[in-house]
Amino acid sequence: MTQTPSQRLPSWLKRPLPEGAAYHQTRQLLAELRLDTVCHHARCPNRGECYGQKTATFLLLGPICTRQCRFCSVSKGKAQPPDPTEPTRVAEAVRRMGLQHVVLTMVTRDDLPDGGADHLVRTIHAIRAALPQTTVELLISDLAGNWEALEHLLAARPDVLNHNCETVPRLYPEVRSPKADYRRTLELLRRAHRSRPEMPLKTGLMLGLGETTEEVLDTLADLAEAGCSLLTLGQYLQPTPEQTPVVRYLPPEEFERLGRMARSLGFRQAASGPFVRSSYQAHQMLRDCP
Repeated sequence: MTQTPSQRLPSWLKRPLPEGAAYHQTRQLLAELRLDTVCHHARCPNRGECYGQKTATFLLLGPICTRQCRFCSVSKGKAQPPDPTEPTRVAEAVRRMGLQHVVLTMVTRDDLPDGGADHLVRTIHAIRAALPQTTVELLISDLAGNWEALEHLLAARPDVLNHNCETVPRLYPEVRSPKADYRRTLELLRRAHRSRPEMPLKTGLMLGLGETTEEVLDTLADLAEAGCSLLTLGQYLQPTPEQTPVVRYLPPEEFERLGRMARSLGFRQAASGPFVRSSYQAHQMLRDCP
């Protein structure tokens, strides 16, 4: 039976409403600098916690995505040209928030020849000019398979590269954009690992979309073989009634078991839990990576 957000959430998926001075200060700073975050646009359940800790995941290249993924609440449509002032504004936010580790993500920009790679590179440079000791994690799209653009990103030497698989191959047609390709995801990860084998390579899956445990483990084996060493596994939550419904809510103990199994497949770090998201506690994951 399909579960929907109109049904009562399990007790382990209830979170307090965001509050506190730090939360409001973070929101005010982001508004002042006109910055988008995936925390806001993807309706992340951890937004209150992260803003309250004066951190956020910056969403670059505007709030409009050119793909139609069915799980995501980020707005879709025709995007505006990249704002050349955004890299400087992000760097200023990082400086004022005092971030030791920053996660930059992006909307998918199939309208741009390089998928937006150069814009991310300029943002990395702006951050490092302001705060040379801050580590930078990129959570990127598949760049439509533009491998020159990928190499351009890697040449900027991010400290972590993340590209999410999102779900198991069987569910790609139901959950992801028609332009998404599981084989392309694996190829991007393999190329990144070959180019920068010393760099932690990260990926993640949403669970609760109808996948089987066997499918999850097969997918994790593919991702480990591609060179991924860091993994996030989290519960998919339907952001609005317009997105793909939840099929199942996994209990915390099942997430713990899958995390142990992922580590047995070769992942050095596997964050697995109902509220785990791609950039949740990212600094700690990098710090604890052996």
